[in-house]
Amino acid sequence: MADPSTLHRSLELAGTLPALMVAADRVAATVIQGVHGRRRVGQGDAFWQYRPYRDGDSASQIDWRQSARSRHLFVRETEWEAAASVWLWRDASPSMQYASLKNIDTKAVRGELITLALASLLSDASERVAVLGTGQRPITGRVAVRRVAETLFDETRDPDRKPPSLPPLVPLPPHGTVVLVSDWLDPLDTVEAVIRHYAGAGVRGHLVQVLDPAEEDLPFNGHVKFEGLEAEGQHTIRRVESVRTAYGARLAAQKEGLQRLTRSAGWTVHMHRTDRPPQTVLLSLYLAMADLRRLNAA
Repeated sequence: MADPSTLHRSLELAGTLPALMVAADRVAATVIQGVHGRRRVGQGDAFWQYRPYRDGDSASQIDWRQSARSRHLFVRETEWEAAASVWLWRDASPSMQYASLKNIDTKAVRGELITLALASLLSDASERVAVLGTGQRPITGRVAVRRVAETLFDETRDPDRKPPSLPPLVPLPPHGTVVLVSDWLDPLDTVEAVIRHYAGAGVRGHLVQVLDPAEEDLPFNGHVKFEGLEAEGQHTIRRVESVRTAYGARLAAQKEGLQRLTRSAGWTVHMHRTDRPPQTVLLSLYLAMADLRRLNAA
């Protein structure tokens, strides 16, 4: 007899994943209509490194001469194989569980949709994807998209777990790519540490900033009590309209800081509001990834 908790999770997974994957595929299908092919980097035989043989590798990939020098099997990887690996991460912290209107997604839901739709696009382009920080090997195909969806799902099912608002700092091979989706409202020095970690290792990167329209416009008036979603406490403002200009300036400074940090690292940043279609930012992101590949191939 199946364990009740396992059965419950299976039913929950079965009900949630198809809807999420269908939505992501619809977004990806719309985007792909505006993309006329992508140029891949170094798809020839430009040697990059030897790596240990892994389960799932074809026997034809084994370099027998290199393997004969030790007790282990080694696979010869090319520049394109490294460049075609993309690690995805989206912020699942409590502050992302916000939506100011009933008819729009929370920032968390929109972040998941963008992340999964991008995984679908990349897999269809024969690139390999994995969720950052899981230790999973990047793979391609529809199985890769489902694995990304299941990982995102699993990361949010534990009610006692509070995911961090910044991505994990893990070692990645050079020539790879990271795509990091968050509201990016953390202090700029902490964001800079993330960018430096990966850019310093030769990893290309793209940030996607997802904001609720109320976070951009501060549309409230009069006496309003604000409460943080991550135990920041409450703060009451008697006339919200009196601080709207100063608030807008602070948000603009945050965005300009993100632009400055990513530009200095050769990365890109893309802004998105949850009251707007996800296809727009996804197309911008997808084309930016292709442009960076062309620059590195030149």
